[in-house]
Order: sequence, then C-alpha cells, then structure tokens
Amino acid sequence: MRHILGRPRRRLLALLGSAALALGGAVALPGTAQAANILTNPGFESGGLSPWSCTGNLGSVVSSPVHGGSKALQGAVTSSDNAQCSQTVAVQPNTTYTLSGWVRGSYVYLGVNGGASTWTTSPSAYSQLSVTFTTGASQTSAQIYVHGWYAQGTYYADDISLDGPGGGGGGGDTQAPTAPSGLTSTGKTSSSVSLRWNASTDNTGVTAYDIYSGSNQVLSVSGTSATVSGLSPSTSYTFTVKARDAAGNTSAASNSVSVTTDAGSGGGTGFKQAAPYLYEGWGDPPNPTTVMSATGVKWFTMAFVLDSGGCTPAWDGQRALTGGVDQTAINQIRSAGGDIVPSFGGWQGSKLGANCSSASALAGAIQRVIDAYSLKAIDMDIENTDEFENEAVQAKILTALKTVKANNPGLKTIVTFGTSTTGPTYYGNRLIEQAKSLGADIDVFTIMPFDFGGGSDMYGNTVNAAEGLKAKLKSTFGWDDATAYAHIGISGMNGLSDQQENTTPAIWTQIRDWANSHHIARLAYWAVNRDRSCPGGGVVSNCSGISQSTWQFTSITAGFTG
Repeated sequence: MRHILGRPRRRLLALLGSAALALGGAVALPGTAQAANILTNPGFESGGLSPWSCTGNLGSVVSSPVHGGSKALQGAVTSSDNAQCSQTVAVQPNTTYTLSGWVRGSYVYLGVNGGASTWTTSPSAYSQLSVTFTTGASQTSAQIYVHGWYAQGTYYADDISLDGPGGGGGGGDTQAPTAPSGLTSTGKTSSSVSLRWNASTDNTGVTAYDIYSGSNQVLSVSGTSATVSGLSPSTSYTFTVKARDAAGNTSAASNSVSVTTDAGSGGGTGFKQAAPYLYEGWGDPPNPTTVMSATGVKWFTMAFVLDSGGCTPAWDGQRALTGGVDQTAINQIRSAGGDIVPSFGGWQGSKLGANCSSASALAGAIQRVIDAYSLKAIDMDIENTDEFENEAVQAKILTALKTVKANNPGLKTIVTFGTSTTGPTYYGNRLIEQAKSLGADIDVFTIMPFDFGGGSDMYGNTVNAAEGLKAKLKSTFGWDDATAYAHIGISGMNGLSDQQENTTPAIWTQIRDWANSHHIARLAYWAVNRDRSCPGGGVVSNCSGISQSTWQFTSITAGFTG
C-alpha cells in the first residue's frame, strides 16, 4: 500500500558532506571549532526536555534505554509526525562544527536545519551518528535536530554533542578591515569569472575575503584572487569584495567591476522538458486536457510503471499497459498536442529494476512500454534500498537503459533519484559513476530536492543540491558548466512535502527561473493531482496543503524553457 502521497521521498542520506552555505563555490578556510559541547541538556539528565522542543508534543525523557547517565530522549513517532526534537544554539560565522549523538530505533536522523544530516537504519542498540558542517559567513545560530521516521516506531537519542565555540566571540575587537582596492577581472569563460584585488589591512589581521555578485555573497576565500563559477553564458554580473577579520568585522565594499560571461558552447543533449507528474491511480486525477488548456503545459510524466509479476510491466503493477485509464489519458494528451514520459519505479511497489532477472530482461520489459506508446523519452525513478541503495541493481538499470537507447535511436533516457541539500549522496554519486563506467549515455540526471530530513529554505536547498550535482557531473564526465547543467533535471514537490517542507508558488517560481537561467534540461514536480488549494489540509493526495490557485504550479512549470 502506498504512502498517503503515493510517492514518499525518504532521504536516507548516507555519507553526506557539509552544507553548501554559499553559492558559486565552497567557503574557503573556515575556522575550526574547539572541542566543547555547546548544547544545553545534551544528555537529558535534567529530567526535562528544555531547551529542546519536539513536534506534536511527541518527545519525552525516559530512564530506559539510555546510553549514558540515567536519562535519554524518547520520540514517539506516528504515521504523520516524525517526532523531531530540536534545539537552537548560538554559533560563530565561518566555523566548522561537529555534531554527534547516540541513537536507537528505525531510521533515526541527526542534523542541522538547512544543512548536513546523517542517519542510521535500525540498530537494536545505541549507535553513534556524527556529521560536520560549516557555518556561513554571517551565520550566528544553528538549529540542531534529531528525529525518527513516519510509522517506523519509537526512537531514542542520548548524549548529543555539538563541538565548538558558542556565539559571539571576537575578544572585544570591533575594528573593521580597510576596504579591498583595485578589484579587476583577470579572465572569464561562459560559466566563470576570475577576479583579483589588493589586500586589505586590519589591526588583528584579515582572515577572509567575501565576494559578492550584486547583493548576494557567492564565495569566500583567504587570498586576494578568486574564480566565481556556476554562472550563465552571455550574462552580465557585477562583483564587489569585502574583507573580514576573525571577530567577524567586515569592511566596506571594494570598487565594483562588471563582466559579461562568454557565449555558451551549446553543450548537452538539446533536450528540454517541462513535465509534471500525473498519476491515474490516485488522488482524484484531473482531466489532462483541462489542465493543458488552463496552463499551456505540453508534457506529463506518467506514474508509475511497475512489475505485475514475471518482469511484466503494468501501470501501478496492476493496470494493463493498454486499454485502460492510463492509455485514455495519454490519448487525450496527445490529441491536445502534448506527449508523455512514463516513470518506471518510485518509492514503493514491485519494481522492474529489482525483480527482472537480468539487464537484458529489464530492457525487454522497458521495450514493451516503448513499443506500446512509441515513446520519445523514459524516466527511471530509482529509489529505496531495493534499487537506489543496491549498486548491482543500479548497474542492471543503467545497462538496460544503454540497451534500449541503442535499439531506439533518438530515445531520451532520464534517471531520477534523491539528493542531499549539497548534492548527490553516496548512492547518487555511485549511480553517476556507474553511468560513466558503463557508457550508459544518460541524457538527464534528475534530482528530487525535498524530504531532506530538516530544512525550510526550499529555494536555497534546491539550488545548492543542483549545484552539487553539477559539480559531480563535471568531475565524472569532464564536462564544462554549460554541458553539466544541460544534463540536469529537478523534480520537486508542490506545497507541503512528506516532511512538512513548504514549497510555495513563489518559491517554485524562483526555482523555475533559476532552472531557466542555468539552462537545465528538465523541470517536474509531484504532482498535478495535488495542484489544488487546501490551506491547512495537510499532506494529502489531491491538494497541496496550502493556499494557491488551481493548477498554479503546473502553470509555473509550463514556463520552463531551459
């Protein structure tokens, strides 16, 4: 039986790196935190929760089982609340912290809101989690959280530690450095600009230079030169630089310099697709021609093709490929001048990738769907432990995609998978690496930037995740920025996600505009069935849980041109 949304996106974030808290490049040379736990009531030995706060009043302090001392946290997870308990602490900017803790239960997460997180599966005894993150250049607080997973049972946490200095700092130094001078551009490409400036002076010493594009800080470095990457071709940017000392005092801005990036090389597949998900098996599916007429959208991603037994494809694993409601919807879409891309897999159900005995058998099953509808594109939604977290199954899927692509000239292949807020997880990286080693020639790598296990900045998290994917594609395939962006897709969730993250129409518009300005290949979201208003309605199948106009997210998505 499917989750209430039909497509839950549990993000099992293995081996996550630290959060990317500045766009366009990594924060250089952050301060290192001193080993001192700055959390209050870290072992819950006070007998109360304060200053921890738990959603749904589902947290409590118990005497057993404990890891250390005599008390521990208990989170009473429900089917609709992951019993997240959090504490906000003061931190110092541009400083690396280590978060660790002992947890017990099924799928327990530990992380920092808007940043890095880690998790464990189902330890029968306490298991230690640890993750590092680096604060932003002006960040002075961080929210630490621990939570379980929906309907996975009670979890326990104990002896949680955030090692590092508290907020404030600076030793009384209030003198700012002098402004950098002589800012100039020393080179440019279609996606980057190189800058150089003269050093600032300070009474205690300059520790970093912050580079701004307009009003947005995009990079921090320790020296007097930098290259800002991730830019769009044929676009004008205006840069300034500010100096910063160890106490966080910031100088006035340098002189400004305006640079127009070179024209793009046109790399990539030339494939552009705005294709929100439509699911005929759930959530009061709308008439697709009504949606098309109201929004201008042309493509839909049809969910989900599963295994009905014996490596046999069927809609939802139970509805025949042809002759049913799915084919009716496809015929309506095509009659209105549109088209579809079927999505194979998803989070739940019996999946072809996991159950077909070989890559050739899987390719045969996929071919049956291609032949049934004379498809131009297919999407493999690779999730969960049976496919995404099984490297042999990943390889089977990629080999099958290579086969069907060779047998169907012009067919576009898409793989869709989960992400962290900073880019692909361990298994996402392995998927990309295997695509390279197998020569699978995947056209679009689509990430699903939601259900992060914490975090409310859905625009920033989505952009950071996409930039992390771009960096991985560049390093794996040797592509330039423009080519890497042209192989990227984003598939979001409109309104409230499974973890109560809220992507509003305004935020989705920002994401759409970013996607257009960076010329990515694909924009989708889950799902048109939910593209209706129900403020306060929660996470349900036939509306977004927020206030919006009908088909508003689809209209926004239709404006994606790449």
